[in-house]
Amino acid sequence: MRPVNASASAPGFWIRATPLLFVFFWSTGFIAAKAGLLHAGPMTFLLLRFALVVALMLPITLAFRAPWPSTPMQWVHIAVVGLLVQGGYLGGVFSAIHAGLAAGLAALICGLQPILTAFIAAPVLGERVTRRQWTGLLLGLAGVALVLEQKLDFSGASVFSVGLVLVALVSITVGTVYQKRFCPTFDLRSGSVIQFVAAAFLLLPFALLTETLAVDWTPSFVIALLHLVLVLSIVSISLLALIIRRGAATQVASLFYLTPPVTAVEAWLLFDETLGGWALAGMVLAVAGVALVVNQGGQRTGR
Repeated sequence: MRPVNASASAPGFWIRATPLLFVFFWSTGFIAAKAGLLHAGPMTFLLLRFALVVALMLPITLAFRAPWPSTPMQWVHIAVVGLLVQGGYLGGVFSAIHAGLAAGLAALICGLQPILTAFIAAPVLGERVTRRQWTGLLLGLAGVALVLEQKLDFSGASVFSVGLVLVALVSITVGTVYQKRFCPTFDLRSGSVIQFVAAAFLLLPFALLTETLAVDWTPSFVIALLHLVLVLSIVSISLLALIIRRGAATQVASLFYLTPPVTAVEAWLLFDETLGGWALAGMVLAVAGVALVVNQGGQRTGR
């Protein structure tokens, strides 16, 4: 039997592990955001986050002579993704929670993303969503609902706060499909600079009009901010871009079903939050649903 070439198998392992790493890192963002919003307004918090990402990535891009987009339309497409995924999604979620919407309800509404993506991906990308995948999408949504069941609080829900989270839902859904359609491949270093500059310009007027820009610079805020910058805005967004390159949009979106279960486990470990039987059942359903969407039986999607 031929010996396994470790150097050859390592890249393949990391490629297969990319979705799991993305889910883990992305899930930690909810805990960090919750901590950071106690010390700054949502727009102020996000502007600081975006500015730090640009301050880190621009020197790296220049130092390594990373390629920039070669045509004006490539610049536009990458900027639009930044406006939608960074500005629209994050701005909507953070503002909705700040306006009183419970985080669990916001997460459940955003949990509609994989199903909404499946509807959009068919006409826009020509992806065929099989019956097996639709079953997985519905199972995943049911699993997310069970995981979040104990955290659903409608007391702070209003037309305004629900509208904000719907903006977030549409933004990340359209942003994911848009990236897959118009700019699936770009340099992650220069692309990050373009995306976060565009998102910052989108949110700056809202920050100036609705917030005082005051920040309570506590150690917990600094830790939360650095975590969101390094782990979420750089590592997780880069992983998401890689996953979008390799997978169908519906398959990529289904991974978001795994975020609430992983976040629930993290909250149980870190903050001793309750993790009951329904939540555990929901985790099983969510994992089963994602498996139906992404496994071999669900890969007969058109291109």
